[in-house]
Amino acid sequence: MDGHARITRVGLPAVTASSSASGGDLADSRAAQEAERIARYRLVIEQGAAKGAFIYKILDRETGEVVRQLPREEVAKIGARASYAAGAVIDTEV
Repeated sequence: MDGHARITRVGLPAVTASSSASGGDLADSRAAQEAERIARYRLVIEQGAAKGAFIYKILDRETGEVVRQLPREEVAKIGARASYAAGAVIDTEV
């Protein structure tokens, strides 16, 4: 990893209770459910095969499952090949 790279922790937004008289309990319930859903995931950043390339993964904390990955696994594998060069994915010769 680059010696100048900096990784910082990003906090989640605070969830505050609604003081609305109509539907306050329902709003509180939805906010609590949304906060639980958001807290279930975590972002992991890994260095890719090429210098300066990174792989971003969103993991489910409970199951360990990769929910989303950018770039996708197939694209990361293509970029990791020694024979890969920019534009090598598409054959433009007829």
